[in-house]
Amino acid sequence: MTSAGAPGGRDIAVVAFAQTAHRRSTEESSEVEMLMPVLHDVLAQTGLRTADIGFTCSGSSDYLAGRAFSFTLALDGVGAWPPISESHVEMDGAWALYEAWTKLLTGDADTALVYSYGKSSPGSVRDVLTRQLDPYYVAPLWPDSVALAALQAQALIDAGDTDETALAGVAARSRADAAANPHAQLNGPVPQGDYVVRPLRAGDCPPVGDGAAAVILAAGERARELCERPAWIRGIDHRVEAHALGVRDLTDSPSTRLAAERAGAFERPVDTAELHAPFSSQEIVLRKALRLDDRVRVNPSGGALAANPVMAAGLVRIGEAAARVHRGDSDRALAHATSGPCLQQNLVAVLEGDPR
Repeated sequence: MTSAGAPGGRDIAVVAFAQTAHRRSTEESSEVEMLMPVLHDVLAQTGLRTADIGFTCSGSSDYLAGRAFSFTLALDGVGAWPPISESHVEMDGAWALYEAWTKLLTGDADTALVYSYGKSSPGSVRDVLTRQLDPYYVAPLWPDSVALAALQAQALIDAGDTDETALAGVAARSRADAAANPHAQLNGPVPQGDYVVRPLRAGDCPPVGDGAAAVILAAGERARELCERPAWIRGIDHRVEAHALGVRDLTDSPSTRLAAERAGAFERPVDTAELHAPFSSQEIVLRKALRLDDRVRVNPSGGALAANPVMAAGLVRIGEAAARVHRGDSDRALAHATSGPCLQQNLVAVLEGDPR
C-alpha cells in the first residue's frame, strides 16, 4: 500500500530517530532501563512530550524476554498514565511503524511514537528462533537460524550467484562502514573466523546483542514543524513467503520484490538502501530482488552484520535511512526489514526528502 493511494492522501514522515549503543550484553539493565534513554532522546529531538503523542506502537517478542505480555513493562518507560492510545506487535519494530503509519493515514492522530527493543544476551537466540518454524515438521528437528541461513548460502553458491570470497567481501565492507557508526556493536576490520555452519563463517553471521530504537512519525505540516528536513514515507508495503521452506526458492525473494513494487521503489532510482540482511548471503538475495546496482550505497551504517538487536534491527534500518535524509546525505532512500527464517517476511519502505 503506497501513500499515494492512501485514504485522504496524507503525507507522513519520519521526523526523529534514536537508538542505543548496541552491546553484546546489558545484563545490568532491564528492558525498561535500556529503553528509557532512547525514548528521552527521540522526544527531545522534536521538543514533544509523551502527552503530545497521538499514538504509540511498539514491537518486541515475549520469546526473548521469557515471559508473557512482557511489552506491558516497557510502557512504564513510555508513561501510560493518563491513558494513551497504544498498540503492540509481536514483530520487529518496522511492523509497528507500519501500524502507526496506517493509524496516521486515518486522521485519528497527527504524531506517533514507535519503538522496539530486544535482549538476546540472556539465552541462546539461535534456539529461541526455532520457535518461528513449522511446529509439526521442522521445529522438532531444532534447525537453528544459522543452520537455515547456511542452507540458503549454499543454495546461492550452487546456483552460481556468489562464492565464499564474495560473502567475505560483503562482511568486510559492512564492518568497515560501521566504523563511522558510534552505535554499532562491531566495526573496523573483523576476521572472517572459523566456519559456524559451512559455508558461513563467523564474519558472515550477525553479532548477538541487546539494543533498542525509536522513531517519531508526523503528518503533513506538523512534520515540517518538528523537523527541518522530514523523511517522507512515499510508499511502504510488506509481504510474506510460504511458511514451508521446502516449497521456496531460497536464492530469490519474491515477497521482497513485490513489497518494493507496491511501495514504489522501482519508479525512480534510490541513492541509499538500508537492508536488514543478518547474514552476508542474504544481502546477495536482497540486492537481486530490489534491483540494486553498484551506484546505490548499501548499508552505510554497517547494517545487521554490525549490530542485530532482534526485534529492533528492522526499525533501525528505517531509522538509519531516515537519518540520512534528515542530514541531507540522501534524497531517496530504501529501507528493508525482515523477520523469520531465510527472509520469510519482508517489509520495504521508500523515504524521500524535500527537493533542495
